[in-house]
Amino acid sequence: MKDLAPRFAAAAPRTMCTDCGLSRTKDAGKCGVACQFIKPDYPSFEAQVHGRAAKGAEETYFGVTLAMHKAALKNPKDGAQWTGLTTELAARLLETGAVDAVLTMVPDDGDKWAPSPALITKAEDMVKARGMRMGYAPLLALLRPAAEAGHKRLAVIGIPCQIYALRAMEKELGFDRLYVIGTPCSDNTTTENFYHFLDQLTDAPEKVTYLEFRADYHVELRFEDGTQRLIPFLKLPLSDLPKDFFPLTCKTCVDYTNRLSDITVGYMAGEGDQWIIVRNERGAEMLAGLGDDVRLAPVGTRGKRAGSVKGFIENTKLAAGGLPLRRMPDFMRGIMGWLMPKVGPRGLEFAKARLEMKAAETVLHLEREAPAKRKNMIPDHVWNLVAPYGLNRPTDESATKSK
Repeated sequence: MKDLAPRFAAAAPRTMCTDCGLSRTKDAGKCGVACQFIKPDYPSFEAQVHGRAAKGAEETYFGVTLAMHKAALKNPKDGAQWTGLTTELAARLLETGAVDAVLTMVPDDGDKWAPSPALITKAEDMVKARGMRMGYAPLLALLRPAAEAGHKRLAVIGIPCQIYALRAMEKELGFDRLYVIGTPCSDNTTTENFYHFLDQLTDAPEKVTYLEFRADYHVELRFEDGTQRLIPFLKLPLSDLPKDFFPLTCKTCVDYTNRLSDITVGYMAGEGDQWIIVRNERGAEMLAGLGDDVRLAPVGTRGKRAGSVKGFIENTKLAAGGLPLRRMPDFMRGIMGWLMPKVGPRGLEFAKARLEMKAAETVLHLEREAPAKRKNMIPDHVWNLVAPYGLNRPTDESATKSK
């Protein structure tokens, strides 16, 4: 199935790196201009990819948007994380000959949860890419080998830090056609840390086949015997995880919605379905390729996010300062776990809450742990999201400019 199996060097040492794979190649010297964690320039790349930069209040949150939908395949795919939209978009591109190959992640041969990059050339093999992987994934280590293998029309499925570097390399690699299917960031960690997290959630971690953070404020676990368990967010043992469980890179993400993809497929505003952001004509082409097999609906919104975001910011200030987090009494966790799905923000309001939380987390953790990076690393759209909460760009730091 792996038409081009992983064959690449070890990752080059970097102070802030999610191992997108570029440093493992002969293009390692390009990390300085291709890395999201150095000096990102979203307006320039948005203009390159979408024909214009993001504009207006809504696109400050979500990036350039042609259309937005709740979505689900009418016949969900077996083994898919949701209904299988992401992999089905890529499979249709292969079926129609729109692309020669799809660069994506599949399970490592020795670990079902660990990601391994693969170049897939047959639509029926996209089944292997279904489901969630957790861990750093050097996807772009196979980017130049794909070009050198003669694949001139390529689709790539990736997370934001991978896609930013991909866009930086796109022109140089000279693909005739490039389709980019993005998924939102998911607060990544190492596969080893993920196993530690599973151990905290269940007495039978080895039997877990599925884990998902849902928009109804629950984590869903599925097991080999077909049983399911829902755990309210407020009952997750997040305060018990080691301080370095999430790396500084993932605590300072500046692009949670994959702004440089052609189409983003996530969950945050889906209210139980998936959430699609079509960003340009290539994205619209991919969605149209699903035809009547996909069910689309308008994205809704309800609830108020301000209180949740303010509470998150206060706790993040404590965490960033090394102080112990305030714990909710156990009896209140059950009450709030029942209440939040009923009165908390939902749909677009939930998505905006998460984006404001991530933006605040970026500002506060960089301020504490890497203040010298703050000036160049935090783009304008992040500062705009946190300004209503009193987190403002220092007056001695000028606004980011396009190249």
